[in-house]
Amino acid sequence: MWDFLLNLSFWDWLALGTVLLILEVFGAGGYLLWMGIAAAAVGVIKFLVPPLVLEWQLLLFAMLSILTAVYWWKRQRSSAKASDQPGLNERGSELIGRTFMVHQAIVDGRGKIKVGDGVWMVTGADAPAGAQVRVVGQDGVILKIETV
Repeated sequence: MWDFLLNLSFWDWLALGTVLLILEVFGAGGYLLWMGIAAAAVGVIKFLVPPLVLEWQLLLFAMLSILTAVYWWKRQRSSAKASDQPGLNERGSELIGRTFMVHQAIVDGRGKIKVGDGVWMVTGADAPAGAQVRVVGQDGVILKIETV
C-alpha cells in the first residue's frame, strides 16, 4: 500500500477527482465538488511536473481543496443580495392589517378564519364563528388576530 502511495501517477489523482465528483452528484451538498476539482488540479500538476513527491502532492491537494472551498463560500456570500420582494415567501404577511370573518370559533385562543377560498389557523382572543377579526401578526403558518 505504501509503495502505491509513493508512486501515485496523475491518473490516480484524476480518478480520485472523478470519484469525488460522482459522489457529489449523489448529494454531498457541495463539499466534495471542491475536493474533486482540487484532486483533478493535482493530477494536472503531476502530469506537468512528474517528479513531484507525495508530500507535495498531498499538500497541494489540501491547499487547493481549502482555497477553492473558501473562494466559493466568499463568492456566494458576496453575491447574496437583498430581495426586491422581501415578503415573497411569507404569504401571511400580506394579510396583516386586513379584516376577516371567523370561520371556526376561536376557543382557548385557537381557531380558523376564511381568507379567499382558503382557511388559516389563528391565535388570539376567543371569538364566535362569524365575528370580525383583524390580522395583527404571523408566527409561521399561524396568524395572530385581534377582535374588531
